[in-house]
Amino acid sequence: MKSIQKVSVCGLGKLGACIAATLAARGFEVIGVDIDPEKVRKVNEGLPPVQEPLLAETITAGRGRLRATLDHREAVATDVSFFIPPSPSLPDGSFSNEFLLRAMQPIAAAVREKGKRGHLFVCNSTTTPGATDAVLIPMLEREAGGVCGRDFGVCYNPGFIALGNVVNGLLEPDLVLIGESDPESGASLEGLYKKYNRNSPRVARMTIISAELAKIAVNSFITMKISFTNQLRMIAEQFPKANIHSILEAIGSDSRIGPKYLRAGLSYGGPCFPRDNRLLAYAARQVGLEAPLAEAADRVNQRANQGLAEMVQRMAAKGDTIAVLGLAYKPDTYITEESAGLYLAQQLKHHGYRVIVHDYGAHPANAPNLHEFEYLTDPATLQNRGDVNLAVICCPWPQYRSLKFAPGTKVFTPWKL
Repeated sequence: MKSIQKVSVCGLGKLGACIAATLAARGFEVIGVDIDPEKVRKVNEGLPPVQEPLLAETITAGRGRLRATLDHREAVATDVSFFIPPSPSLPDGSFSNEFLLRAMQPIAAAVREKGKRGHLFVCNSTTTPGATDAVLIPMLEREAGGVCGRDFGVCYNPGFIALGNVVNGLLEPDLVLIGESDPESGASLEGLYKKYNRNSPRVARMTIISAELAKIAVNSFITMKISFTNQLRMIAEQFPKANIHSILEAIGSDSRIGPKYLRAGLSYGGPCFPRDNRLLAYAARQVGLEAPLAEAADRVNQRANQGLAEMVQRMAAKGDTIAVLGLAYKPDTYITEESAGLYLAQQLKHHGYRVIVHDYGAHPANAPNLHEFEYLTDPATLQNRGDVNLAVICCPWPQYRSLKFAPGTKVFTPWKL
């Protein structure tokens, strides 16, 4: 087994920057590669290139072993290259390979130019099942001038992390998933994780297509659990004496079910859950099957958003001022992609309400879609805002627990705050 000492991380976004920083903090020599000069500058100055809790401290911990560059050719001197570019969804539910191909191609070409053998290419971005074998590996063989599994290796190694807790999620995962082109490549990557992880997670090694399916299956299963919770909540709301929180606490005590994600609230959102769930449905269609559970989870999720908008409109009069609090899809991040709060704010504005918004992480500077609303800089002023008729808490930031409102403001949240 080849021991990995030097690592290159290609793509210094929210996940890539955290991977690079944590690897350096755990003793590996790391080169971050990115096309953005500002991200490269920040890393080389010991600053976080993106917002994420604990990232600044982790960069400091690995300062002597981490540097960044715009020159992709420097990756050839490392043992392994991790690739974490975006893989945006296409209209049919599949994921685009465009940015992965752009990131991998020049490094594969540089490997060929140097005559190097044994380089390990690791894809951390989520891919459409079958894309690594059918698209990425043929490109690598062509550009690197070799045979995968003999002259170089490929692993598919997506992470199971939550924005807002990426650093701890990388260092102490429940599962390390490795899809391997050959046993030696998989063993080398497993050896890296034995040194990298602070805990002792299950390392699941399998074929690449198995890993591609396993990755989206995990997130699709979680979305089904969340949608079941929302389905049950919407049913319980029709029974005056039913308490959804008591119901969920009870059924979560069953070890076959468990308490994780059994929390009454709103729809799931963010950059992974909705997309991965739809990707599983796409993968089923590609082989002539259906994925009715995944499709139903998506429908229930959409219904949860619609139900929230309808309920809020029933609580307010036309022309009322409504404060939508919590635009991020979850606490400890600024990402508003497919969030319940953003959906509600947009629907209310569309129906003629005056909408003011606030979030402890998202603001117009880092979430441009908030520019269309009146942004509340300091939520503490709500206790003096007699013009706010209704406040709706859509993201369970703990800070909202102690927030005070003017006497005439009605407050609504489905979260147990």
